[in-house]
Amino acid sequence: MKPKTKVSKKDEKPWAGRFRQPMAKSAEAFSSSIHYDVKLYKDDIVQSIAYARVLQKSQILSVIECKKIIKALESILKGIESGHIKLRSEFEDVHMNIEALLIERVGDMGKKLHSGRSRNDQVSTDLRMYLKNEIFEIIALIKKLQSTLLDTAEEHIKIIMPGYTHLQRAQPVLFSHHMLAYFEMLERDKTRFKRVHEETDVMPLGSGALAGTSFDIDRAALAKELDFSKISRNSMDAVSDRDFAVDFLSAAALLMLHLSRFAEELIIWSTYEFSFVELSDQYTTGSSIMPQKKNPDIAELTRGKVGRVYGNLMALLTVMKGLPLAYNRDMQEDKEPIFDSAATVRSVLAIFSEMLSTAKFNAEQMGKAAKKGFLTATDMAYYLVKRGVPFREAHSIVGKVVAYCEESNMEIEYLSLKQLKEFSEFFTYDVTRILSAESSVASRDMPGGTAPIQVKEAIKHARKNLTADKA
Repeated sequence: MKPKTKVSKKDEKPWAGRFRQPMAKSAEAFSSSIHYDVKLYKDDIVQSIAYARVLQKSQILSVIECKKIIKALESILKGIESGHIKLRSEFEDVHMNIEALLIERVGDMGKKLHSGRSRNDQVSTDLRMYLKNEIFEIIALIKKLQSTLLDTAEEHIKIIMPGYTHLQRAQPVLFSHHMLAYFEMLERDKTRFKRVHEETDVMPLGSGALAGTSFDIDRAALAKELDFSKISRNSMDAVSDRDFAVDFLSAAALLMLHLSRFAEELIIWSTYEFSFVELSDQYTTGSSIMPQKKNPDIAELTRGKVGRVYGNLMALLTVMKGLPLAYNRDMQEDKEPIFDSAATVRSVLAIFSEMLSTAKFNAEQMGKAAKKGFLTATDMAYYLVKRGVPFREAHSIVGKVVAYCEESNMEIEYLSLKQLKEFSEFFTYDVTRILSAESSVASRDMPGGTAPIQVKEAIKHARKNLTADKA
């Protein structure tokens, strides 16, 4: 039997007892995650403090040992937060760094803290704690953007603009109604993140590596101290589950989709061709060669950052798709997508609120656009339907009216009754009352419609619900 190669204490790993050679430096560097999972340091320390108390109740730690360990952990937390303590790459990840720092301070009693705990249930618990806090922050930022949308809608309640399908002018709508469409998208996003929070609010700690623990750990008390509402029911599932992380990335992707659609419209509207909005100088840039340019860079970056969030979702789905139970080292790759998406979503939501609140919307230009493009043609068809003309026939009649107007280079509302009667005898003197953008908008007076009375009520209802939402 070959003798063991001597391993220095500096290089020794927690699992070194079984190994004859130290880990290659290249393998250490390849497998290290400390450069990104350092974000979990606070969650890991808070978890460890709670775990120390449970170990003391289980008589694995004495009262004195527990107090010393907690005091040392609190000191480490302060040291990291102040910048006096730097985590070291040779300790592989944040968990091993903190354990090493603890042992430096309290000696061998610090090694007792890992009793009954594996990095498998430890890291899953840390990640869930981290994500719960991120979700709260994201929901708060969604609510802020929703409030900005309501302010914008309320301030511009009289503006009429073209509504579009296929990016072609379709029917006139209130600009405020258009803004409220994005409010509703964000409302669904908010609901999704709340559901993700509920799925994340399950504590895996106590599951050990995969089979649970034989120590008398009070998991319910531990969950309560760590502010989890539930504990996991199966130890193998608990350490290998990343559904909550996929759900988070999925919710983030949909939120970014909605913000990208909004950004796209602001980009289009800010062109000279539309001139519906002027974005503030604070959230635009110029050109290094063309002096006249004012580019909507913040909106464009919002649109562009969607790609990285989509990519993060696909990355984690791909990591998880072929893994056997229970924990596999592949799952170390879960954190960077989560950290990146959380940071991206927060930054985009924050700056989008600023950009929207400083934007100037051009009521005159929107109003002019709403008067061109035969936007009240559908109102004319409905007028005929109310007089007994089958809709398909009414549609055909109005189509011919539009074709005539195009050939004559005029808008529908300027046609005389005599001209209209050439297309149908069902047109009478009152037809001219329904052909303006204002009358078209006012006629959509039902819940969910674009009539001013409905939109004002929708703003009021949304504001009330937003204020009452304490999540």
